[in-house]
Amino acid sequence: MTTTEQQIELDLIAKLGDLKYTYRSDIRDRTTLEANFRAKFEALNRVHLTDSEFQRLLDGIITPDVYGAAQRLRNINSFERDDGTPLNYTLVNIRDWCKNDFEVVNQLRMNTENSHHRYDVMLLINGVPVVQIELKTLAVSPRRAMQQIVDYKADPGNGYSKTLLCFLQLFIVSNRTDTWYFANNNARHFSFNADERFLPVYQFASEDNKKITLLDSFAEKFLASVPWGK
Repeated sequence: MTTTEQQIELDLIAKLGDLKYTYRSDIRDRTTLEANFRAKFEALNRVHLTDSEFQRLLDGIITPDVYGAAQRLRNINSFERDDGTPLNYTLVNIRDWCKNDFEVVNQLRMNTENSHHRYDVMLLINGVPVVQIELKTLAVSPRRAMQQIVDYKADPGNGYSKTLLCFLQLFIVSNRTDTWYFANNNARHFSFNADERFLPVYQFASEDNKKITLLDSFAEKFLASVPWGK
């Protein structure tokens, strides 16, 4: 009996639950993703933003520059409030990673002016999307998922450069038995073909150099919330 892509997805979500991720079935689109991020941001930084301040914050942090987004994710940043006072803030708890909220969402649909994409599984740290996982059935090579991600990023107006998805650090693709991962990168360095000539992709290995390709084992070793977050 062939395992469906949906079943692989549900099994992964259950596994991530065992690894202390909170499943957020209510986060399904850009509006709910941003609302969750706002709640986490305000709680972490002990501040209440006005609607205009929150929109200016989004406008200031969302960028097509992958490296700039990564730096902002890891550093203390500054923002000017409506009354002119400065707010020093972080997007995640960089002092105590154990106090970050680790969440998993699935079938997230991100609509922008020119792009309408849906993503299988996303991992969030304090409401910030940092890992995208695309799944296929056993009969389909994970390379198809790699190409899908590359195509999504090449789409004009895509969510990777126009929304909170700009903070994605890592992509994972799997058909349950064969699992690969690769880092996010700026568009000019982000391409892939069947020979993997351009996009470096990796398989996780144990300390004794044995490849860990089964999705369940990969999640347990690679995606445990606090160690991975660090």
